[in-house]
Amino acid sequence: MGTLNKQNQRSHQAKSTLLHLLNYIKFIVSHIIFLISLSHHHQHCHTMEQAKPRQSVALIVGVTAMMGDAIVKALKQPTALGGPWTVYGVSRRSLPAWFPSSLLDKHIMLDALNQHQTHEILAPLSSEITHVFWLAIQFQVTEQVCISMNSTMLSNVLNALTSSPNSKLSHVTLQTGSKHYVGPLFDPILSAQLSPHDSPFIEDYPRLPLPNFYYNVEDILASYSKSFTYSIHRPSIILGVSTRSYFNIPLTLAVYALVCKHQNYPFRYFGNKFSWEHFWDMTNARVIAEQHVWASVTDKAKNEAFNCTNGDVFTWKMMWKLLCDTFDVEFVPFDEKEKFDVVEFMKDKGEVWDKIVEENGLYKTKMEEMTCFGALDTILKLEVQHVLSMTKSREFGFHEYANTPKSITEWAHRLRQMKILP
Repeated sequence: MGTLNKQNQRSHQAKSTLLHLLNYIKFIVSHIIFLISLSHHHQHCHTMEQAKPRQSVALIVGVTAMMGDAIVKALKQPTALGGPWTVYGVSRRSLPAWFPSSLLDKHIMLDALNQHQTHEILAPLSSEITHVFWLAIQFQVTEQVCISMNSTMLSNVLNALTSSPNSKLSHVTLQTGSKHYVGPLFDPILSAQLSPHDSPFIEDYPRLPLPNFYYNVEDILASYSKSFTYSIHRPSIILGVSTRSYFNIPLTLAVYALVCKHQNYPFRYFGNKFSWEHFWDMTNARVIAEQHVWASVTDKAKNEAFNCTNGDVFTWKMMWKLLCDTFDVEFVPFDEKEKFDVVEFMKDKGEVWDKIVEENGLYKTKMEEMTCFGALDTILKLEVQHVLSMTKSREFGFHEYANTPKSITEWAHRLRQMKILP
């Protein structure tokens, strides 16, 4: 009887031990399942975080310049590379009525020459802004003054945006131009020493031995290479929309043609025979805007310089005929024996332009503020075949282009719609 009780007791203990073991196994299994599900949840959240695009915030410095509105529109396209974009625009003055201000998320008024003001306004935005698109340019009488002013503006803005350890700035695009290959052609003394490169102009040409503010701003940008990447953009003659750009060749020619038409003067070519007969190129603002955006988000394009043109060429003889058709003036063949000073001719035509504006109900502009007859006269008297190579851009993957004659017609039509031209 005692033996039986002991057996029953051992059996009961074994069952109890087994039961505890089974419960322990259930606990371990349930805990493993919990850990697995938690791991999957974390992986899913991490994947969602990786899939969520980083917000791109652009600061366009010089937003009312020749192609400011083109970059704004390029960035706000639903298919824009690197998008969706938040777009801030900087200018010294309030936005003009013709500017598409509704596309800007914020407009900032500041003078980039003022270091204190620039830092006070932009430093608080350094944790937001990821990209800078630099269009601002100061043209002055001498190249040394150009170097000083343009270097100061760029340095003030970059210092403000990189002063914080929370700076988000990752890329800066810098727009210069073909003066990189020609030299300081507007400097009254240095212009007599020009020795331009042979065309087509190639990005890898060595720098010319004369001062050039384009070189200085490039060097400033390169000095920040440990903080962010950059790209340099060198367009030809820009075909864009602005009444606040000093170096606006197409608008200068349009005003000249319209004044000649209004006063019944012949629309004479004021360059030389070389420029009349040799090839030139042009840059549609849409094309250069697309190149800025492309380079800002393309790894291969980082820390590189790119020319940018429409991809075709023209002679000024051909262009003059197109301008005559566009503005309804008679074509006058070029005569190199006939001396004509366009600067002297246009210097007292401001009142004529005022009449044209008033008679046609145009957006109020001042001829002196939106034309550059002195600079254009200098350019058209160069004995340089002004053609920029687009080979590097193509090799790096940028393939945008434009038809220059068609672009001229579309540009004039748009400025008429905007009531800038009659």
